[in-house]
Amino acid sequence: MTRRLAQVAKKVGVSEATVSRVLNGKPGVSEATRQSVLTALDVLGYERPTQLRGERARLVGLVLPELQNPIFPAFAEAIGGALAQQGLTPVLCTQTKGGVSEADYVELLLQQQVSGMVFAGGLFAQADAPHDHYRQLAERNVPVVLINAPIEGLDFPCVSCDDAVAVEQAWRHLASLGHERIGLVLGPGDHVPSRRKLEAARLAAKAAGGELPEKFVERTMFSLEGGQAAAARLLERGVTGIVCASDPLALGAIRAARRRGLMVPADVSVVGFDDSAFMNCTEPPLSTVRQPIEAMGRAAVELLCAQIQGTHTHPGELLFEPELVVRGSTAQAPVE
Repeated sequence: MTRRLAQVAKKVGVSEATVSRVLNGKPGVSEATRQSVLTALDVLGYERPTQLRGERARLVGLVLPELQNPIFPAFAEAIGGALAQQGLTPVLCTQTKGGVSEADYVELLLQQQVSGMVFAGGLFAQADAPHDHYRQLAERNVPVVLINAPIEGLDFPCVSCDDAVAVEQAWRHLASLGHERIGLVLGPGDHVPSRRKLEAARLAAKAAGGELPEKFVERTMFSLEGGQAAAARLLERGVTGIVCASDPLALGAIRAARRRGLMVPADVSVVGFDDSAFMNCTEPPLSTVRQPIEAMGRAAVELLCAQIQGTHTHPGELLFEPELVVRGSTAQAPVE
């Protein structure tokens, strides 16, 4: 007990006597200090006293599928900063292969009495994945915000980049450069944002007076290697432009082109999605569709705080406008 008092006191910057007063429910402590002590207990992994367990901590679970794709650290930074401005502390939960599952993280966060959770990518974006842990959160009325895909049948607030507009911008850009055989590299078949992108691409092709052949659509895992394998198949079928569902997929597509002895953009043009960190430093710099990360992160936190404070009015899914960023990986279609 003495060790716990000392650690919490050091974390908060108050005396052990102050910590003791908070834990024993005694007066003489400001509400701000009291909340800081309770948050420190949660962060250090100590159980709250029984009489204080009914209160939710000033912690928010931030659940991400990975950190290798730079878009997820970008979301974590934007959301973490917005949470800090609201006096909330993010608890970062990142899945690793063979490690703690998303459902396990949800259970751990519930044990910590978190104020709410934000999911940016993950099982909720896969229509065929298990969603039982999300239903559990809905049943418990835990404040939740999803980023970039809703869950059918669960009424969680959602903040998304408009996939249809993103693909329309990329498609129109390649078409304006004379590309007629445009391929798509998407995520798995049940990935909701990829489904939206595919639907938008079909509409874009139709609007241009043609159609999108199924052989020009490849689905793969979200990784550089996945993008390389998928793009290699598209290149064999003669595409001259490739629209990818993420920047790492696009970098894989560029590698696939080079392995075939093709030049980017002279022989093949490639467009990514996200405009994550360092895409202007690649060779060639990547043309991509930028997600408005900061605006989306702030909106997610505002929706979460409205739920926490009980003033939430469900706005449905908020769609944010992406922006095409043209760099060096796209050029005029090769003359045949």
